[in-house]
Amino acid sequence: MTSLRPIGKSIENDRIQELFVQSLENINCKFTLSLTQFDDHGVEEYLNKKNINKIYINFPKTKLPTGAKYSNKIMLNNALDQFLNTNFDYLVYSTADILIPPNLFDEVEKIKQKLSNEKEFCAIVYPNILKKNGIVKSFTTPHYGIDIFIFKISKASTLKFKEAIKSWDQYDWGINDNFYTAVCDLLKIPIYNIYKNIKIIKIENDFKTINENRDWQVRSWKKNQKYFINFLKTNNLSLLYAYGSYHYLLFKILRLNDFDLKLIIVYLKFYLKTPKNLINKFINFFYIKKN
Repeated sequence: MTSLRPIGKSIENDRIQELFVQSLENINCKFTLSLTQFDDHGVEEYLNKKNINKIYINFPKTKLPTGAKYSNKIMLNNALDQFLNTNFDYLVYSTADILIPPNLFDEVEKIKQKLSNEKEFCAIVYPNILKKNGIVKSFTTPHYGIDIFIFKISKASTLKFKEAIKSWDQYDWGINDNFYTAVCDLLKIPIYNIYKNIKIIKIENDFKTINENRDWQVRSWKKNQKYFINFLKTNNLSLLYAYGSYHYLLFKILRLNDFDLKLIIVYLKFYLKTPKNLINKFINFFYIKKN
């Protein structure tokens, strides 16, 4: 499941989405792309020219809160319905600004075979390898963002998932990786970080042309944090998913078997660079919780 940006508003974003779609076309397995769009110009016409199985739903933007552009909650709700009504192997959340390696699901299948077909799990890739201004950054830079979650879950867990998100809303930018990590906790399924064998390149979007600057992102994230806190409280999940930021998320996805030298360096860079911020976040969390 994903959602594409409107076609024709930014040459760079159109190029990034084309690279994303091309990477999908090269995946070594059959898949169906679940798309929920929000009156996004040109997207359906663009995808009709591609050789991709898809389920396309348009949600009128007029039904969103005033000023909102899109909603990951609505996108997820549609995808869960499709997953329940069809015999898919995996439920996948992905952004549309990454390059999917052709052998991604070969690696996921190894986890499935190791655990046995009945066991549930979630596979992720962290960190991404950021490509900015045409230049690939270091493979060991701990960028924020987990841009793909691959769920191997039963119909029963899917129903539980769908019921749980009745207490959640999300509009525009932010909090999705926090949310999906918390969902793994809700469903009590292990998270496997397959970064050791799979590298995902993330290409930085052209945010300026589409009026999504850093101030807009921060405002959006703070609004979504409030919705997320309601979800956490309703489902008896730790509020550290909302307040602990990536200090808590990286701890939650930590499995020693997933580590190689590069991932060790990623964790060291992240935690050694921000001890002061980590302390401040925990102080803020307990202060807010007390009051």
